[in-house]
Amino acid sequence: MKIYLTGDHAGFRLKKALAEHLPILGHDIVDMGPAELDPEDDYPDYVNPFAQVLANEPDALGLIFAGTGEGEAMAANRVKGVRAAVFYGKMSAVDALDAEGGHSQDGFDTVRLARRHNNANILSIGARFVSPEDADAAIRVFLDTPFDSSSARHERRLNKF
Repeated sequence: MKIYLTGDHAGFRLKKALAEHLPILGHDIVDMGPAELDPEDDYPDYVNPFAQVLANEPDALGLIFAGTGEGEAMAANRVKGVRAAVFYGKMSAVDALDAEGGHSQDGFDTVRLARRHNNANILSIGARFVSPEDADAAIRVFLDTPFDSSSARHERRLNKF
């Protein structure tokens, strides 16, 4: 699968670490920058062209690595065809409900449901709040979870975007 990466200074190290790992899983990685750490960079300079590419490649997925991931997802979601979800930490099993209304077993249901129900094509990771291990696990869930295209309800909702 083709996976595009981008981010900002706050997510730069995490992006670089995971960019080296993802090809091992058999994915084609395209890093859209930043190519070097610049504490003064502005995420829209990277996220806007990244989102345009994702909107035009329906079979690709994208990962954003940034401070909170929130502003980056907001910028990406302004592009028609983009559905960016934010991950800034797994939920505890006590607090999280799984898709069937029971308690989550792994804390990654926000990521899983973003793919399954909303066909999210971008995962925006809040690097200031997520360990490299949890970021890796969230990415695996994101990449391994298909959209539930058999659900007329999910399709209907996406068509209203």
